Amino acid sequence: MGTEIRTLGDDDVAEWLKALNNGFHRAVDLSPEEIPLRRATMELDRTRGAFEGGKCVATFRSMPRELTVPGGATVSADAITNVSVTATHRRRGLASRLMAADLAAAKERGDAVAILVAAEYPIYGRFGFGPATWVTSWEVDTPRAALDRRYAGPDPAEGGVELVSGAEVRAFGPDLHERVRRATPGAISRGKPWWDQHTGAVVYASNGYSAPFFVAYRDTATGEVDGLAAYRVNDPHWPNKLPHADVTVVSLIAATPAAEAALWRHVLSLDWVTKVTTDHRPPDDVLPLLLGDPRAARVETHADFMWLRVLDVPVALSARGYAPVAADLVLEVRDEAGLAGGTFRLETAPDAGPRCAPAPGAAPDLSLDVADLGRLYLGDESALRLTTLGLLAEHRPGAAATADVLFRTARRPWCPEVF
Repeated sequence: MGTEIRTLGDDDVAEWLKALNNGFHRAVDLSPEEIPLRRATMELDRTRGAFEGGKCVATFRSMPRELTVPGGATVSADAITNVSVTATHRRRGLASRLMAADLAAAKERGDAVAILVAAEYPIYGRFGFGPATWVTSWEVDTPRAALDRRYAGPDPAEGGVELVSGAEVRAFGPDLHERVRRATPGAISRGKPWWDQHTGAVVYASNGYSAPFFVAYRDTATGEVDGLAAYRVNDPHWPNKLPHADVTVVSLIAATPAAEAALWRHVLSLDWVTKVTTDHRPPDDVLPLLLGDPRAARVETHADFMWLRVLDVPVALSARGYAPVAADLVLEVRDEAGLAGGTFRLETAPDAGPRCAPAPGAAPDLSLDVADLGRLYLGDESALRLTTLGLLAEHRPGAAATADVLFRTARRPWCPEVF
């Protein structure tokens, strides 16, 4: 029986969602009420499935997103998600066929890059993706954190922390997030469905919803909300009549250092709490250095997170900012899929914007695979390290060092969310 790869019609949605649950080992039948809620978040012309005899056996979906790049500009990104293959149909090339169809469509649309969060490290390099951002999760032993336990909050003359509702978050959260993500290479845009789902306005019965506490930091002078944190508290039985609550920080974003420090101090100063754990934080987060004893913060997870594939080299490289030095680099990019390969000249100058253009026939200074260009693109990886690994070939002495200076950023890129 042949397997057909195609985009969805409305009549396919329920079967596709069932296959998605099967692929992610969730033996859950969605209620009739939940299916239209999920359908509302899907663009069917960007949602693909592998169908065999009317039954969906593999799923794939992408979403339009803006990706912030070094320098504060954005590029259009094909954000890939919901990639699954039913256990009975593994190792048949279905994910490869779905990926090829999506990337071809993204290239035709004019997307500069494609991005995804890799469930497993070995899968996506063969499709031209490289790990472009990393995340760290922390566990803080609050009794050892050496914070001043008398801390009463930020100076009211500068700002204050306040508990807010989910409805209030939906009102100010999108504007705050835009401010933060425009200053955060690796961050992506969020649509209304994200805010609805993360504040309880829309709840999927199969997932459930556990409401967190939301706290906002408001600047006294401007009245603006400059930071937002969401956290959950688990306060179990107190052994030996001693408090033993723990807090999980679901998210924390801040547009100013004052807001970031105030929100962390609020969470770390909660009564009865002996442990604070975090979700996906920047790999160079300031959290440990806010503590009197940074050793009280222990790394729980440090791993690759968002992977990136360049689809249009001139557009992608012309969009981002670089170190303020004059440079002229010719890059030879290999791409087995034929989507972004070629020879390109990147020119930068302190007093002018960067320019990248095709340079057919030019002698390359550096050669690399498109997946390794994805590693370099947001500034997290070192060109010199890739050269040492043999992943970047230097044809002109000093070219790798020049690329290292150009591409690296002062702070590491960070994608704050799963998508």
